[in-house]
Amino acid sequence: MEIVQYIIIALVLILVALAIVKSHKKDYKMEANKLVEYLGGKNNIVKYEVNVSRFLVEVKDPSIVNKDSIQKMGAQGIVEIDNELKIIFGDEAKQLKKYIDDLK
Repeated sequence: MEIVQYIIIALVLILVALAIVKSHKKDYKMEANKLVEYLGGKNNIVKYEVNVSRFLVEVKDPSIVNKDSIQKMGAQGIVEIDNELKIIFGDEAKQLKKYIDDLK
C-alpha cells in the first residue's frame, strides 16, 4: 500500500515539474511576431538571414525600426549600417528566423 502512495506522489511531482518547464519555455511564434512588428512590419523587411547568433535584416526604412523594443525582447546588441541591421540574439536567432519564415 505504501508503494502505491509513493508512486502517486512521484507522478504528481513529475507532472508539476513538467508544467513548470513548459511555462518557462519561450513562445518563439509570439516573439517572431513582435520582432516583425518592431522592424516596421512585413512590408518594411527586404530580406533577412541568420548567421550563427546574429539576425541580419535589411529594411526599407530604418527610421521606423523600434530598436529599444528589440533590445527589451532580449537582443544583446544591434548594429545599424545604412539599411541593414545586425541583431545579436544568441541561440534564439535560428528559432526566430524559423517562425518569421512561417509568417512571410
